[in-house]
Amino acid sequence: MKVIFFIICYLSIGFIQVFGQIIADSIPLHVDLAGNPHVNVLQTEREASFEEIKQQSTWKPYKTKYRATTDTSLWLQFIIENHSNESVPIYLHSLYDFTTVYRKKGPDFEKLTNGVFVPLLERSNTVNTSFIRLNFAPYQNSRLYIRLDSENLKPKGPPIIYSELGYWQAYVQNYEKQTSSIGFIYFYIISLITISIFALIFWIRIRERLYLYYLGYLLFQLIYGFLVLGNTLAPIGNFMAYNPSLTSDLLEPIQFIFIGFYVLFILHLLKVNTYDRLLATVLRYLSLICFLYAITNFAASYYFLNEKYTIRIFYIVRYIILPTNFILIFWIIYKVKHPLLIYFIIGQTFFFIGALLSTYIAYSGMSFVPGHIFNFVEAPNIIFQIGLLAEVYCFSLALGENIFLLQKDKAKASNELIKQLQENHRLQETMNRKLDEKVRQKTEELIHLYSEIERDKTQKTKDDFTKKIRETEMMALRSQMNPHFIFNSMNAIKNLIMSSRNDDAVTYLDDFASLLREILQNTNRKKISVEEELEILELYLSIERSRIGKNFNYTIKVDNTEVLSQYEIPPLLLQPIVENAIWHGLHPSPKAERKLTIIFDTTNDLKIIIEDNGIGRRASERNKKLHKSMGTTIVQERLTLYNYLNDHSIFLEIYDLEENNQALGTRITLTYKY
Repeated sequence: MKVIFFIICYLSIGFIQVFGQIIADSIPLHVDLAGNPHVNVLQTEREASFEEIKQQSTWKPYKTKYRATTDTSLWLQFIIENHSNESVPIYLHSLYDFTTVYRKKGPDFEKLTNGVFVPLLERSNTVNTSFIRLNFAPYQNSRLYIRLDSENLKPKGPPIIYSELGYWQAYVQNYEKQTSSIGFIYFYIISLITISIFALIFWIRIRERLYLYYLGYLLFQLIYGFLVLGNTLAPIGNFMAYNPSLTSDLLEPIQFIFIGFYVLFILHLLKVNTYDRLLATVLRYLSLICFLYAITNFAASYYFLNEKYTIRIFYIVRYIILPTNFILIFWIIYKVKHPLLIYFIIGQTFFFIGALLSTYIAYSGMSFVPGHIFNFVEAPNIIFQIGLLAEVYCFSLALGENIFLLQKDKAKASNELIKQLQENHRLQETMNRKLDEKVRQKTEELIHLYSEIERDKTQKTKDDFTKKIRETEMMALRSQMNPHFIFNSMNAIKNLIMSSRNDDAVTYLDDFASLLREILQNTNRKKISVEEELEILELYLSIERSRIGKNFNYTIKVDNTEVLSQYEIPPLLLQPIVENAIWHGLHPSPKAERKLTIIFDTTNDLKIIIEDNGIGRRASERNKKLHKSMGTTIVQERLTLYNYLNDHSIFLEIYDLEENNQALGTRITLTYKY
């Protein structure tokens, strides 16, 4: 009986050795480990070490009900033997986030790691995160320990062992299954790169915050596209695989960063502040909340929370942000009447549908149901990207339309300015004709009335008549002076508008309005004090400095301002001289510092000196062949008439400042004499 017992034991042991292991060279395509009688399982805490696992004796048969969680690890144990006389490779397929294989090699164990959360440089298979290649020498027998860990709540099937043929079939099938998803993500990324280049060019040329916010919106969408690409088998651009844990933590924050930029972009695109300040304030705070949430979420995910809590936060935030988004859409539609509102409505509709549908797909798990329409790789993210891309296209069209509207407004403003200038010219001509007609009529009346008066009375009448003619001509010259200055100033404002220096144009226009008010107040006055003329001149110089830039400096020196009130001159006498010095002397000068000095010397009689370090009269005369300045000519004619009508005189002298035949500038002196 003892012999029979030993024979039975020996045969049992031999049977276990033959059938208690997986034969590597006998795998046709694949072998399921779940339900396999040769595979044992052990579920432990995540902190358990491999040394502790080797000492365990409570192994159980592996069934599909055993799964790793975010708090526990799943350990598998089995033996693989190669019965052939050739090396045989097998491939362990696992969808878990971390898969670690401990393989018996001599007295030690070889460690191989793979999975979507394993950095690329630490993976045993850098091409595919779900396969680990194991090569068995002829007649080799190895015991394997496999550790499975999960970082999220996504359902994962049990591991499978593939033969080499089965591996390539499975790899091709898996890649083909991802082809559509990878192709769309590439299309999404390329589209965003293309549009971002145009947005960057517009921002560089226009320098408006609208394009900067749109660029930020596109840039972080682009990062989001690369993050999603990192979860696929994409062969190009998959650099997020180098740090998959960081990629996972960034996925949610990046979305809220580009949403924050999107809110700021809409705020400026639709000019919400001009329609409803409360709505504009709400949108600003919403963008700030998005940025703060993105930073907080990343810090919490990276340092504190695991996937279980981040998923809960994900759904809680969606329950808040989607209704809020819906309310803001109707608020904007109700309050804002901007021409580009239709683009916002269409784009926001695409965004809202994509966000709502992707959230529902992620919550319901439809992407994991075989045969379902949404059963493809990264289905929630791709559905969201489809909505985002449609929205980006809408806003790209909106930006194009916005540029067209801006050009239309500029053209309208230019046409109105031209019409105003033409109207001013027409009024000037009409006034001149009326003056001529009045002079002619008055002359005829006077000749007819005094033709028979004595010679001395006739002479006196002629003198009075001549004086009135001079006064009339003085009025005509003064009326020419104001449109001349207004024309130059309007041209300056037009240049600022066409150069997109809108803020400078507004400032210039305010100063110009103040100056124009002073001019109009003095239009009907024959004389004003030099002190009043100085105030007008200072206002004019501040306008010219804001127009020309910081390289233009001027200095006004006055001995005694109160003394200037004792001297009277024709209104707006000094401005055309200063204007001529700036635009025909200093403006074309290549000097780094352009200086203008104005001195009011009251030591004896009043002497006004206007000196510049410009190009000089000779070079200026050459430039004036293209555009002749009338300012100096009108000033000389006004002084001639003024000296004729008054008991004191003002003399104008012009000096060329030169050294070694090199022009150093021009000095103009006005001398007041009784």
